[in-house]
Amino acid sequence: MKIGVIELIEDTASKSWTDRIYRAFFKKYHASITPQAVSVWCRQLGHQVWYATYYGQRDPVRLLPDELDVVFVASYTQASALAYALAKVYRMRKTLTVIGGPHAKAFPRDCLRFFDLAVKDCDKTLIDDILRGQFDRHTVITSGRPLREIPSAEERMPEIIAASLVGGRLRRLSVVPLLSSVGCPYSCDFCVDWNNPYVLFPPELLEADLQYLSRNWPGVMVTYHDPNFGVKFDQVLGIVEEIPKEKRSPYIIESSLSILRGTKLRRLRDTRCLFIAPGVESWNNYSNKAGVGATVGKAKLTQVVEHFREIRQYVPGLQANFLFGTDADQGEEPIELTKEFMRAVPFVWPTINIPTPFGNTPLYDRALTNGQILQSMPFSFYYTPYLVTTMPHYPPLEYYDKLIDLYSTMTSNVMLRGRFGKESTLGFSLLNALRTFAMRQDLAALRLLRQMLATDPKFLAFHEGRTRSLPEFYHRRYEQKLGRYANLISRDERTPELEKPASSLASASPVAT
Repeated sequence: MKIGVIELIEDTASKSWTDRIYRAFFKKYHASITPQAVSVWCRQLGHQVWYATYYGQRDPVRLLPDELDVVFVASYTQASALAYALAKVYRMRKTLTVIGGPHAKAFPRDCLRFFDLAVKDCDKTLIDDILRGQFDRHTVITSGRPLREIPSAEERMPEIIAASLVGGRLRRLSVVPLLSSVGCPYSCDFCVDWNNPYVLFPPELLEADLQYLSRNWPGVMVTYHDPNFGVKFDQVLGIVEEIPKEKRSPYIIESSLSILRGTKLRRLRDTRCLFIAPGVESWNNYSNKAGVGATVGKAKLTQVVEHFREIRQYVPGLQANFLFGTDADQGEEPIELTKEFMRAVPFVWPTINIPTPFGNTPLYDRALTNGQILQSMPFSFYYTPYLVTTMPHYPPLEYYDKLIDLYSTMTSNVMLRGRFGKESTLGFSLLNALRTFAMRQDLAALRLLRQMLATDPKFLAFHEGRTRSLPEFYHRRYEQKLGRYANLISRDERTPELEKPASSLASASPVAT
C-alpha cells in the first residue's frame, strides 16, 4: 500500500521573519520518535512510505503524495484543527485516516468525529493490524502493551534526514532524537505521563544507536525524548561514557532537578550534555520533583536558584519550566518569586505555561468535575496564551495582568542584555535572544486578550464561565489558523467532545510524590 506519515509540529504557517527563523532552526527539530517509528514499521512490513513533518513551511498537503491508501497523522492538541482539516481532505480522497500522538491519547473521542481510527498507544504489531484492516472504522485502539523498543537510529535515518536536513545533509545544526526510557516516576497532575510507570529500554539498544552515530555522524546533536532522563542515571551514563570522547555526540535532555546533583553533573559535562530543561513548575507545589523536599515559597526559590547556578558550572544551556495558575498559586507571591528567579539567573531560559487540562490527567478530571473547563472552547486553543478554564484563585482579567507582568519581565531589554552576561555562552545567548523576539509575539497576544476582557462584556462572560457561547474572536482566530482549510470545519464542529472523567480523580494527588 501507499502510506503517508505526517507529524504536525506547528498548527499554522509562519507569520514573520523571526517566526520563520525560530521554526526552521529550533522548532523544526521537535520532530517526535513515534511517527518516525511508524514510518519504519510500515516500510519493514513491505509498504511504500512517505514521511514528513510540518512546522509551518508550506501547505502540509503538498508534503505528501496525492494518492495514498492510508495516512497517519501525529498531532499535538494545539494543531488539532489542522489535523481535523487534513482528515477531511484525505477522507474525501477515500484514504484511511489514522491519528496518533498526544492529542489522540488525550482526546480520542473527539478525534473520531474526523478520523477513521484514533490510536492511543502503538507498536509494530498494532500498526500491522491497522494495515491489514483488523479494526472497524470509528474506533479508539491501543496496543495495551508498554512500548519496549523502537527502531534504531540507523533504521530511522531516512526519517531523521527528512526531519533534520540542513543544506542537503546532516550537519551540526541537525538533531537526532533518541529514547532511552519511557514513563516517569512522578505523578504530576497536569502531565500525560502521570500514570505511565518508568521503563528503561534494553541498554544495548541505546549503545547500538550511539555507536552508529559515532561512526557515521560524529558530533551530530542528540536530543533525548525521555519524559525524565537519567532516572537510572548510572546505567544510562555508563553507556554514553563507552563512546570515545572525540566521537561523543553533544546532547539535550529533560530531567528533574532532583536527579541533577553531585558527581552526576560532572559526568553530564564530560559526556557533552549541552542543554537541560528541568521543571520547577510552581513555588508552592511539585517540590519533590524540584529536589527540595517539602520546601515552598521563598525558601524554595533560594534553593532552586543555587541549584541552577551549580548546574550552570557544568552544562551551558538551561531552561526552567513553570506553570502559573495552579491550585496552589494565589496573590502576588508566584509572580514576584518567578521574576526574582529570572533576574537571579538570566542565563536560564524560563518557559511560563498556563495549566491546560489535557484528557487522561487528574487535572482534567478535576477541572471537568468542578465545572472549570470552558466546554465550547475548541481544542486548538489548549495552549498558552489562551485560557480554557476558569482559574481557581484569579479572575481572568487579573490573571492576564499577572501573566503580562511575567512575560514583560522575561522579554525585556534588561533580561536580553543579561543573557549576554559573563555567565552566558555566546551560542545559547544568541538562541535565547531569538527566543526573546519570538516570545514578544506571545506578549502581544496576551495584551490583546487582556484588552478583549476589559472591553468586551461577552468575551469576559465567556471566560468567567457565565456563558457557553464561543466569542466571535475565537471563531475568527480559528479560521485564521486554518487559512485555506477554514471552510472544512463548520462552526458547530469546532465545539469539542470532551472525555468523561476517569478514575484518576480519586487516585491521584495534585502534588508530585
